[in-house]
Amino acid sequence: MAPPPPTLPPPYHSLPNVLSLPRRHARLPIRRLLAAHALAVVAGHLSLPDPYTHTLLLVAYSRLECARGPYTLLLLLRLSVPPTRRSLPLAVSAASSLRLHLPLALSLHAVAVTRNLLPFAHVANAFVSLYGKNGLPDSARRVFDEMPTPDVISYNALMDGYIKAGRLGLAMKEFHRMPQRDAVSWGTVIAGCAKVGQWEEAVALFDRMRGEGLGPDDVALTAVLSCCAHLGALEKGREVHEYVMQSRSRPNVFLCTGLVDLYAKCGCVEVAQEVFDWCPVRNVFTWNALIVGLAMHGHGTVAVKYFNRMLVEGVRPDGVTFLGVLIGCSHAGLVDMAKRIFSEMEGRYGVSRELKHYGCMADLLGRAGLIEEAMKMVEKMSTKGDAYVWGGILAGCRMHGNVEAAEVAARHLLELNPEDGGVYSVLAGIYADAGRWEDVARVRKLMDQRIGRRNVGCSSITTDQ
Repeated sequence: MAPPPPTLPPPYHSLPNVLSLPRRHARLPIRRLLAAHALAVVAGHLSLPDPYTHTLLLVAYSRLECARGPYTLLLLLRLSVPPTRRSLPLAVSAASSLRLHLPLALSLHAVAVTRNLLPFAHVANAFVSLYGKNGLPDSARRVFDEMPTPDVISYNALMDGYIKAGRLGLAMKEFHRMPQRDAVSWGTVIAGCAKVGQWEEAVALFDRMRGEGLGPDDVALTAVLSCCAHLGALEKGREVHEYVMQSRSRPNVFLCTGLVDLYAKCGCVEVAQEVFDWCPVRNVFTWNALIVGLAMHGHGTVAVKYFNRMLVEGVRPDGVTFLGVLIGCSHAGLVDMAKRIFSEMEGRYGVSRELKHYGCMADLLGRAGLIEEAMKMVEKMSTKGDAYVWGGILAGCRMHGNVEAAEVAARHLLELNPEDGGVYSVLAGIYADAGRWEDVARVRKLMDQRIGRRNVGCSSITTDQ
């Protein structure tokens, strides 16, 4: 019987089929990638002078979300086929995806210099982006300045690096001197202005962008929605909402969250609920925007309802979620529910209690007249109470006339800020309600000694002679 024909290695041109990604998958499964890598080794494709196989593997590893990806990239770069202007940017991108691998990514800069690859714009852009993302804008600037002809991608990466480092002024300077801009350029500076609280400037840039006939990307839309929410610019927010409805058949989760946050902060809680229910995708930030908005506008019972719905749908709450629910319970007088939720935060949900949560509970217990319970809660805290915690207790003492606890709370508040005139005024009011006029005079005298008498108010008007 004739021997079986020898097993031939897979043809070189078959690797693209092995490494290709189905459209329904965003990432290549690790087992499939490792199998393809082994196939290439056995077939001898990695020793070919053509770097095509290496580039295919680098593309695949750059999409791999695990620790071994960057180190395997380095291994590939050390093989017989040297990195090229196509493969090196992929390696830089993958190695810089996790800050843990930043030294590896930085070492690739030396490879680019040695191989004389930096004159290629997309190679240099990879390093500008690398340094910018990792908080090294000066290094990004040096690479940028050495580029023969920076393109719009170069400027965008540099501006993003400046903004991440808190240097909005330098980012704006580059923006104004760009020879041409795209939607990413505008979105970067609009988001940068929103990040540092320059909300009016961000909205003005957005209007200018629209005036130049350029369609905003999701970053710009999300940023301007946030600005409208902070400014209470409901009409401008509605205008952006209308644009989103016309241009996005399926808005992403950031746009959905921005819309819910806009209407919730502007007091349009019914519209916020409608938008929330319409959102095709939601995350914990979307839920938080609605729950906090409902709580801040006095809809505590509805906020708790959405919190329970959030748990049923399997969304894990965070510290902001609990803060919103506790605020809602405080405004609605849901004392027992707030106690239960507060007690379950750490044990059941694994969310650490922070001072802001204790402050909400102090305010809630104080409003309910449970001053002694609030004092015991503060005594059990692992850290000292802040102004919100003691302020909540003092407010409850004023509502219910608890002089002894008020003195303790006022003493702690004045230790934190001896020049807080409001504390003296509240304490004097509590003494006055109790008929302790000597203490009223003593507190007012102490206030005058510590912070001085307030300047008498005055007004001026100009009249025609």
